[in-house]
Amino acid sequence: MTVYHFVGIKGTGMSALAQVLHDMNYTVQGSDVEKRFFTQKALEERGIPILPFNKENIKPGYTVIAGNAFPDTHEEIQAAYELDVPVIRYHRFLGEFLQKFTSIAVTGAHGKTSTTGLLAHVMQGAYPTSYLIGDGSGKGIEESKYFVFEACEYRRHFLAYSPDYAIMTNIDFDHPDYFADIDDVFQAFQEMALQVKKGIIACGDDEHLQKIQAKVPVLFYGFGEDNDFQARNIVKTTEGTSFDVFVRNTFFASFEIPRHGDHNVLNALAVIALCHYEEIDVHIIQERLKTFQGVKRRFSEKQLGDQILIDDYAHHPTEIVATIDAAKQKYPDREIVAIFQPHTYTRTQAFLHEFAASLQRADQVYLCDIFGSAREHYGKLSIQDLQAKIPNARLIQENDTSVLKQHQHAVLIFMGAGDIQKFQEAYEQTVHS
Repeated sequence: MTVYHFVGIKGTGMSALAQVLHDMNYTVQGSDVEKRFFTQKALEERGIPILPFNKENIKPGYTVIAGNAFPDTHEEIQAAYELDVPVIRYHRFLGEFLQKFTSIAVTGAHGKTSTTGLLAHVMQGAYPTSYLIGDGSGKGIEESKYFVFEACEYRRHFLAYSPDYAIMTNIDFDHPDYFADIDDVFQAFQEMALQVKKGIIACGDDEHLQKIQAKVPVLFYGFGEDNDFQARNIVKTTEGTSFDVFVRNTFFASFEIPRHGDHNVLNALAVIALCHYEEIDVHIIQERLKTFQGVKRRFSEKQLGDQILIDDYAHHPTEIVATIDAAKQKYPDREIVAIFQPHTYTRTQAFLHEFAASLQRADQVYLCDIFGSAREHYGKLSIQDLQAKIPNARLIQENDTSVLKQHQHAVLIFMGAGDIQKFQEAYEQTVHS
């Protein structure tokens, strides 16, 4: 019986993969730093052992799955080499593992986590479906027909996969610490497209995706007339959004989602297109779309007194616009307050003007210090550079969030990909104390 040992098990992809293997009756354990991460909860609920890093953790007969954040010089990976224990990188292991199923990769600069979660939820209504989501959730079912997984373009990791299907939500310039420009990003997606075995579902409203070449059929979805799957007659309310879907200009069915913002209509369209292609019953699609609860850190809401607190992973100007617009649709009568923590100096530098423009859609903006990355060299850039571009923007510290109390009846959106949650937690403490 092989023991799979995960080096860096608290990473979002790693945690999800560990859950999948555990559910399929493999023996799983892992190690990581001692700091608590939100990804731990699901591992602990399954009783998966989480150890502190130590070279003694590695035993003969194990197979090591290594997280991308850890170099070959890491003590546990070194120990594995010394003991002749196989070491497989996360994306390579996943690429081999998913060959056992009809696999569906969900990729794109934005919306992949939400779309992966939605697709898995809908398909489970029809067939046994295993999934791996970038919010740290995974589920393995031994007799699965489908395997739905999030595939990230960063460092071209998704080129380790040759899925049956790919959903491509959009192509946008992100990860400026790795990609040179938008053409470099496009080339990565183009290379990925050529590895897909059965079909690609792509957003036809995206000018870059319109140019994708593939060896398999490419179905386009979106709001534009030229798409194979088009959403029409969109009705937006505070409760959610309803729309009709036309397939090549012929009415197919009506759908409603308990979500807000155009981006959620597009995510649903991608799922509807894929399920239609796989001939899943339309009634199942309609019912499952209505019951989707969302994924972690994507518009996660809670009520605190007369305020609504939203935790969201938005860390790129496009995502900030989508999140603020969704809040405005759901809460048209409330003040919208953005509390934003930029993620990485390179991204902040590359999109300084775009960040300023997107944040100004909120009624009031608070900025947290930039969340740096170990990959970066600090330049002269600071949070004040962004503040200077946003009228009335104020700086906020974790140890003094009480200023947010003055926004009565407001929606407070805590946005970022770093540790913005600690600002929300600190604020909740000040309210309760």
